[in-house]
Amino acid sequence: MIAAAVFVFNRCASLPGRTTKETVDQMERVGRDLRDAIVQIAQLQPRVTINNRVYFEQTSPIAELALISQKLEVEHEFLHTWAGSTKRLRLHGTYTAKAGFDLRQEFSVTVAPEMTIVRLPHAQILGVEQNAIELLAYENGFWNPISGADVQAELVTLGKLARDRAAARNLSAEAEESFRAQLKGRIGNTPLVQVIFYPAPKSD
Repeated sequence: MIAAAVFVFNRCASLPGRTTKETVDQMERVGRDLRDAIVQIAQLQPRVTINNRVYFEQTSPIAELALISQKLEVEHEFLHTWAGSTKRLRLHGTYTAKAGFDLRQEFSVTVAPEMTIVRLPHAQILGVEQNAIELLAYENGFWNPISGADVQAELVTLGKLARDRAAARNLSAEAEESFRAQLKGRIGNTPLVQVIFYPAPKSD
């Protein structure tokens, strides 16, 4: 009877340790799955911490990840009259706006028994690139001609209009939603995974 009692006690005492190991094994699988998914999406290995232990440090061969790319078209007209002489310049610009993530900021995965948190910076407009400029009107005044400075000022204005239009279209929010959707598509219904976007300085 004493031997049996000791056997039962030892068996019961070993259960918490076995459960803990099973829990850690499951957390490690979640951490590896999330790491692999983020590498596929962003070409970046996030910092992965599982049960307060760092398994992977953050590394990335690229500085930025563009998830959204959108064509923009803007126009602007410049009119100037001096001593009754008017000059007119009208330009049409085609641009490509890209939104995504600065991979130099912190990307991390923290796995704990109660919750897994994926933490990354808010998406931002990474750039607005000029594709083409079309000259719609170029009319010199009789003694008020269009100057090189006028043309350069209009090009600057077109670029600003394109950046403002990109911001108004909320491309950054689309990039964040794209990241969420791609991550979910790769990890499926892994339970209790929360994606948190934090404020970060804009890239240069």
